[in-house]
Amino acid sequence: MHQSTTLILASASPRRRELLASLGFPFQVQQSNVDEHVSRELAPEQIAETLARRKAQAVAGKLAAGLVIGSDTIVVLNGEVLGKPRDEADACRMLSSLQGQEHLVVTGVAVVDAETGRTECGHSATRVKMRPLSEQEIKAYIATGEPMDKAGSYAIQGIGATFVERIVGDYFAVVGLPLYLTAQLLSRFGVSVLK
Repeated sequence: MHQSTTLILASASPRRRELLASLGFPFQVQQSNVDEHVSRELAPEQIAETLARRKAQAVAGKLAAGLVIGSDTIVVLNGEVLGKPRDEADACRMLSSLQGQEHLVVTGVAVVDAETGRTECGHSATRVKMRPLSEQEIKAYIATGEPMDKAGSYAIQGIGATFVERIVGDYFAVVGLPLYLTAQLLSRFGVSVLK
């Protein structure tokens, strides 16, 4: 592998697109559209990595060459995995349980070589403490629409940032693509951020 390798992001997320673009690589975007159901028996890290790998492999399977990057973010509160909310009531339930609590955000990243099938995978775990929220704040936040396609029903890079008291770990992992981990995985294929 060398610098001219085609990179493909297996995600329609504008946040992941912006983060990958910040590394300076040219890349293409292809949405994966995979089944995101996994066994709840798996550890959170395994769930995030499994889904990231599934997304990258789904796109890589349609290509002759290139490196495909897949990523998946989950929120874990007291052992319960919180995905994207089904509806406003589900978002309200999630935010009500997260408010005033510390939770874990786990983002898995997988890089798949479409030509050989070789896969490198990893995850980043970040602790997030959310301040206490009133019922009115939760309802007003849901009314903005921002929580509806986000794991755990909040966006740390949006209005949801005003609820986050502190984080311990990788901010970019909470947004959806840990840049340190992504760069490390790409380097295993000979792709470097610095030429």
